[in-house]
Amino acid sequence: MNHFALFADLQQRPVLLVGAGHVAERKAQALLRAGAQVYVVAAQLSVVFKDWLKQGVVIHVATQFQPEQLEGKFLVVAATDDEVLNRQVFEAAQAQAKLCNVVDNPALCSYIVPAVIDRAPLQIAISSGGQAPVLARLWREKIEALLPQHMGRVASLAGQWRTKVKQSLATLTERRRFWEGLFTGTFADLVERGDEKGAADFLQESLSAHIPLQKGEVILVGAGPGDAGLLSLKALQAMQAADVVLYDALVSDAVLDLVRRDADKICVGKRAGAHQVIQERTNQLMIELASQGKRVVRLKGGDPFVFGRGGEEAQELVQAGVAYKIIPAVTAALGATAYAGIPLTHRDYAQTAVFITGHGQRDEDELEWSTLARSKQTLVIYMGSLKSAHIQEKLIAHGRAEDTPVAIISNGTCENQTVRIGRLDQLADLALDAPKPALIVIGEVVQLHHQLDWFKGAATISPDYSVLNVAEPVESSVISQAA
Repeated sequence: MNHFALFADLQQRPVLLVGAGHVAERKAQALLRAGAQVYVVAAQLSVVFKDWLKQGVVIHVATQFQPEQLEGKFLVVAATDDEVLNRQVFEAAQAQAKLCNVVDNPALCSYIVPAVIDRAPLQIAISSGGQAPVLARLWREKIEALLPQHMGRVASLAGQWRTKVKQSLATLTERRRFWEGLFTGTFADLVERGDEKGAADFLQESLSAHIPLQKGEVILVGAGPGDAGLLSLKALQAMQAADVVLYDALVSDAVLDLVRRDADKICVGKRAGAHQVIQERTNQLMIELASQGKRVVRLKGGDPFVFGRGGEEAQELVQAGVAYKIIPAVTAALGATAYAGIPLTHRDYAQTAVFITGHGQRDEDELEWSTLARSKQTLVIYMGSLKSAHIQEKLIAHGRAEDTPVAIISNGTCENQTVRIGRLDQLADLALDAPKPALIVIGEVVQLHHQLDWFKGAATISPDYSVLNVAEPVESSVISQAA
């Protein structure tokens, strides 16, 4: 984020506007609507500015710009077609620590003006940081069509009751839940129909009949493999409504950025060999927070019920009598392989796919290796990097061919995804320096990677570990030569 977004109160605040042409008119109109006192510096005034001057709406202070004109001004705007003058204004503002905007010149702006959807007092601002203003305006138009006109009146009426609601409902969570229910129901409908008295009466009735929160709930939410675009709509809604989010170490930053800004975020992440919070403490936290009436989101990498201990956590919630929901997600085996161009099944290569974890509850747990070693089958191994040598040895010992294609997908679905391609007897070496988290894929379908490698954010690495040019398809010889 290159800019800090804020809304400035310009009521009765002095703003210096250098320029009085057609572009300056647009800036002046926006400033005047915001209640600013507009001081104009310009050699010539447009017809509109002359009218404003007669009405006493603006103040014409000088025909030439001088740095001392900045004294006492809250903001500065330069809107002339003279590049030299615009730069002089900007440099003078910088020297006096004044925020300055030079129209259509992002390099000479210490603040920028976004495209605004105005449903006063509700406002939504969109900015491209000065890089693509037309794009920002296009999105403003889209949101304009989605945001009902009466939302401003809804916000105004709610503002009149805010203090009373705060006095009646003790906690922030209580108040937020109250307003959420109000804004999405009868209250908003009454305002839309123009019955603001009915809306106020309904608000009072709702407040009087409000039942304090007794217990909250826990929502086990799958965050997917990393790409925030793979989140489900329900997952996003739960994250936006959460009071507290307990998240795993494997949840990507892009996904965490979508959590409601004022929600408490607590990392309960666990990585192999580096546990930060033991599972028992995570279970305890969920129950404690829900018992306080909070809406708790347990945000888990991948899918909660696929090697994510979601079942164990749900059992704990059942035993504690805590209400809960499950929101599934794209698991790593589906997401990472799709982004690597490796189909899990294919009529010519694999009729079955098996998911296993390389990190069992007990080291002595033994798998059915003879079943896992079958040909014409795709084997997907979660958390298997540390045991790759053991996996390699067992599969070969139980009949899987040494030249079976394998892939190790690191940071699946993310921009830094890498795919290491080789054969089964190279698995341990391939996994040695593969970034974590990583997913191991074993089977004939891996050889389709060179044809179906569509995700160009990824790098493909050959058995000699040299990074190939991802702009070109990987030649089929990558695997056949290794064989």
